Amino acid sequence: MSYRPLRIRAALFDFDGTLTQPGALDFDQIRAALGCPPGIPILEFIDGLAEPSAQAAARMILHQMELQAAAQSVPNHGAEDLIAFLREKQIKIGIVSRNSRKAIEVALKNFTRTLPHDFDVIISRDDCSQPKPKPDSILLAAQRLGINPAETVVVGDYFFDIEAGRAAGSPTVFLNNRNLTLPDNCPSTFTIADLAELRGIIELGLPLAQGKLPHHFLRTFLKGTPSSDTEVLVWPAIGEDTAAVDIVREEVIVLKSDPITFVTESIGQYAVLVNANDIATAGARPRWFLTSLLFPPGTTPDAIQLLMQELAQTCSRWGISLCGGHTEITDAVTRPVVTGTLVGTVAKKDLLEKRNIRPGDILIMTKAAGIEGTAIIARECPTLLRRAGMTDEEIETCTSYLNQISILQEASIAACTQGVCAMHDVTEGGIVTAISELSEASKCKIKVHCDRIVVYPLTRKVCTHLGINPLGLIGSGCLLICCREGAVEQLCRKFLAADIPCAPIGEVIEYGTGVEAFVAGKPVKWPHFEVDELARLFHNLAEEQKKG
Repeated sequence: MSYRPLRIRAALFDFDGTLTQPGALDFDQIRAALGCPPGIPILEFIDGLAEPSAQAAARMILHQMELQAAAQSVPNHGAEDLIAFLREKQIKIGIVSRNSRKAIEVALKNFTRTLPHDFDVIISRDDCSQPKPKPDSILLAAQRLGINPAETVVVGDYFFDIEAGRAAGSPTVFLNNRNLTLPDNCPSTFTIADLAELRGIIELGLPLAQGKLPHHFLRTFLKGTPSSDTEVLVWPAIGEDTAAVDIVREEVIVLKSDPITFVTESIGQYAVLVNANDIATAGARPRWFLTSLLFPPGTTPDAIQLLMQELAQTCSRWGISLCGGHTEITDAVTRPVVTGTLVGTVAKKDLLEKRNIRPGDILIMTKAAGIEGTAIIARECPTLLRRAGMTDEEIETCTSYLNQISILQEASIAACTQGVCAMHDVTEGGIVTAISELSEASKCKIKVHCDRIVVYPLTRKVCTHLGINPLGLIGSGCLLICCREGAVEQLCRKFLAADIPCAPIGEVIEYGTGVEAFVAGKPVKWPHFEVDELARLFHNLAEEQKKG
């Protein structure tokens, strides 16, 4: 089960060894009394007895031994404080146990501040024919509470609890107060040593009110931010309103800012790479990243933490320092919005500018058109693609295109190649818009052979199904490079060695502006896109949804 941001509305607890201290029930003693072999679950052993009379006798022995243990049990450390905390936070509380209901009721008499009616639901083996590790008892409890299992945390001290919670689609917490280990194929979402630690996990899943992210969350989240860059003088911290960097050794700084509004999944990765890509097209090294994070009311701290972790991990992967920003919950947005500002550095002699382009230069593209848009559609609208006839394998391949949206490697190769004069990153509006922008910025007219523009087969398939044009589809991951004619062979050879697809697709023909398009050597109309094809698709889908 992939991890998703926590949103917690209910908590279901195992009973013996979780809400009560472990040890009251001696399972080895019970097995010996029943003749149950070591390692065999007791309830399943009883159900496997051939004679009904033998089953009844075994259940009676189990029942008596459970009642004796229940009478001696005591609340686990912090259990009653935790129950009071959950009540205060208006979290529904339940017990889901392999014990009998009578044993649970007897054990609860030893609690000083907790009564059976403090629990919104109690599911014992008497209530469900398929106890843990089957998910049935978890699903039954969630149904009676009227809460989605995905918003119901399952807490237990044995792998049966974790296995049942995972199978029900719930986040799980392993209470490791008996020095046990979970099987490799049954990991829990969280592991704690005592119940007091559960408070912090619960708080991660509670919706936040409007305003700045509370300090105690921000302080914790910032601990995971790498801080090894010696040129950063002031790092993000509570009370620090600015970042400061030492640029004494730098000649030129390159600045870029861009918001991410199209996507919700992997938004942190997009935010870093979309800005880093543009920095790299100037021949610069992306260095210092700042971000403003806006979330709608009701967002949980865990969702914010996941985004911050994604930002930090992406920055670290590409050698960028995450050195400042702002986080706020506001009704000005209905979904997360990430605005990134990135600073890069480059020696003055190595700065690449589009005004360096001149007639005779060759236009080269890397990878393919519409990579980013294909990944976004596959991640945001997989059901739509399935209805259009695409297989899960094809959709998964499309989602993996997200791994190709960085152009940092190819930009670094190009920047070190003599004869490269300018680069431009394909973004909104697709490769067609990017080439038009390149012409406008360079004040040069460009001839493009449209039949040489590379489009991945799956991108073409997605676009055909949805009625959009891949040449106008948002396309981070595709880099446009202008170079002198004599540099083409060397540059393409370098890309080939780095396993980066590339293709010459045009040439600069004269000073001026505009694009002349050709297919099979014959002139055709150069397309124009008022808005990105992805934005048009999402708008059309929203309109269809309104119509019902």
